[in-house]
Amino acid sequence: MYAVIRTGGKQYKVKVGDVIDVERLAGEDGASLELEPLLVVDDDGNVTSTSADLEKAKVTASVVDHHRGRKILVFTYKNKSRQRRHQGHRQSLTRLKVETIDLPGRKRPAKASTRAKRTPKQEQKQDQEG
Repeated sequence: MYAVIRTGGKQYKVKVGDVIDVERLAGEDGASLELEPLLVVDDDGNVTSTSADLEKAKVTASVVDHHRGRKILVFTYKNKSRQRRHQGHRQSLTRLKVETIDLPGRKRPAKASTRAKRTPKQEQKQDQEG
C-alpha cells in the first residue's frame, strides 16, 4: 500500500516505514503528525482518489529530526559589465518517518513491520543449515 501526500507545496509518494525529508514543519522530535493524502493505492491495486473517500483517510508520520539541507550556490553574471553576484542557500528540513496509512473500509491500517528483512546471503545460509 502506498499514498501520495502533499506538504510544503510538494507531493511525495510514501509507503509505511519510509523516511522522507520535507520542508520544515512545526513539532518536536518524536511528535506525531497527520498528512493530507491525495491518492491512496492499496495492496490489491485499488486506487482511492475521490475527495469524499480521502476525507476519512489518514497518513500518520512521526518527526525524526530537524536539520538543514545541502548548500545550493546561486551565481548571476552579466557579460561585459563586470557584474557578478554570488549567493548561497540552505533549506530547513524536517525528517519524517511514515508510521501508518489508514484507509476507511479496510479491516486494519497498514503498519510498519517489526521483523527485519533478510538479505539473499542470509537466506542461502539458513537454507544450507536447515
